Amino acid sequence: MASMKILKCSTDDIPILAVMNKRLIEDEGSTNPMNPEELADRMRGFISGEYNAYFFTVDETPVGYALVRHTSSPLYLRQFYIDRQYRRKHYGKQAFQLLMETLQVTEIDVDVLMNNEPGRRFWSSLGFEENHVSMRYKSGK
Repeated sequence: MASMKILKCSTDDIPILAVMNKRLIEDEGSTNPMNPEELADRMRGFISGEYNAYFFTVDETPVGYALVRHTSSPLYLRQFYIDRQYRRKHYGKQAFQLLMETLQVTEIDVDVLMNNEPGRRFWSSLGFEENHVSMRYKSGK
């Protein structure tokens, strides 16, 4: 497996982050209706505020990213994505370990959608444990 690196993103990286974020939304089964332009605007707000974004690269190619809120304790991993063609090759595990080393933390929180079974299996395989259930009410159902 090629060596992975982690790079802190800047506002110049927002177009790539927005495309990857759209793929993440699709893959996790989210109901978020935002298009890439709206996601780019939202990402701009995230990284100009409480969040840092990081690319995971292999041979200088971004293969995924993480979006971390750095103002909470423990830190909050809002988004974590590995491109589809790089999955099932241990890049996700390598990226997560690299992220934890870079952040210099031993604890981090992540939310996983209930219907995202592959995501739940991935996080469980890394040692994450469920600690609460968030519920949403929608009238008219």
